[in-house]
Order: sequence, then structure tokens, then C-alpha cells
Amino acid sequence: MKRSIGFIGLSTLLSAAAIAACDHSSTAPSEPSGVAALRQSLEAYSSFTLAKNAGYGTAITDCMSHGDDGAMGIHYANTSLIDGIADSLHPEALIYEPGNNGEVSLVGVEFIVPFAIVSRQSTPPVLFGQQFSPNDVFGVWALHVWTHRSNPKGLFAPWNPRVHC
Repeated sequence: MKRSIGFIGLSTLLSAAAIAACDHSSTAPSEPSGVAALRQSLEAYSSFTLAKNAGYGTAITDCMSHGDDGAMGIHYANTSLIDGIADSLHPEALIYEPGNNGEVSLVGVEFIVPFAIVSRQSTPPVLFGQQFSPNDVFGVWALHVWTHRSNPKGLFAPWNPRVHC
């Protein structure tokens, strides 16, 4: 009888340790407010056809890659949204990774504010508590959010080593 009680006690202790080890809430960084709502608002756009029908049919870049830093993918913009307003549920561009047979996979989004609307010398726009970065090549303020492909460099990093061209 003593052996079975000891086994039950050890089993309970190991179960509690396993549950505690799986609880990352105290160590994992929390996602900024609004990102979950953004991700949910994009669910339909896992279908590229639905994204095109919603106005995201203009490819504004080829698949962008940056060596060891990773890639971004192909940016498809809804040009009517490039109006200087950063709306957390309506990104200006959806980013897709090209796949086999012409298929694409949604990996993230880019919010875009042209310098023509908010000058390069102005305070950068902010969304999700993050300042936009200047992109002098395209003449815009930009903020990437990796909504559908985790990025070891961070949720808002410009390049994602888990995305490929």
C-alpha cells in the first residue's frame, strides 16, 4: 500500500510540474493590443481570390528577399487604402509567400503611409504601440506585422527568416 501512495504522490507532483512548465504566460511576451483583432479580420484573406476581390489585387513588389535576414514575400496592396490613415483592421498591403503551382500563402501585412502625406521629417506614425520605419526607397513610412507566420526576429521586424521567395 505504501508503494501505491508514493507512486500516486510522485505522479501528482510530476503532473503539476508538467502543467507549470507549459504555462508560458509569465515568461512569454504578450501580444500588443489590437493584433489579435487584426489577425481575425484577415481570416478570409488566406484565400488569395477573396483578397483580390476585396481590392488587394495590385502587386506593388516582387517577392522581396534579403539574404540571411530572410524575406518578406510579395506585397499586394489595396491602393484605395494608401491614404495616410493607419487603420489597425485594414492594412494597406497583404504579404504573401509564393509557393508551388502559383499558389500563395498569407504571411503578414504592411501598413503604409506615404511621405507625401506625412513627411519624412514628421514624427513617425504609430500603430500597436510601434513606430513606423521610414522606407526611403519607396518614400513611405512602413510597419510590418507577421500575422500568419511567426518571426523569430519579432512580430514587427521587416524581414522574416521563415519566409522564402
